[in-house]
Amino acid sequence: MTRDEFETLVADALDQIPPKLAAMMDNVAIFVEDEPDPASPDLLGLYEGTPLTERGEWYAGVLPDRIIIYMGPTLRYCETYEQITDEVRTTVIHEVAHHFGFDDHELHELGWS
Repeated sequence: MTRDEFETLVADALDQIPPKLAAMMDNVAIFVEDEPDPASPDLLGLYEGTPLTERGEWYAGVLPDRIIIYMGPTLRYCETYEQITDEVRTTVIHEVAHHFGFDDHELHELGWS
């Protein structure tokens, strides 16, 4: 799979977020990177930032939060195009949910881990 094809899958997953929820996303940028830090070689996605639920009056003038979707581990983890599509969707939703303040335990209970 090419980088462009993978980025299209990420964009398609973002398009599946309900419009009202997507409109609530604030100061966050989504990136595709080839590989995560070598210390976590199997990481499929990462949220870096301050969740919306933790932002207060102090939150102003900060750099955007980052959601990173890692292409390499995803392609190694999945065997078929359909699996890649499903995993990208799950990973994107998982990381966006972190932006909204959900932790890994809550996401596991909801089936998004």
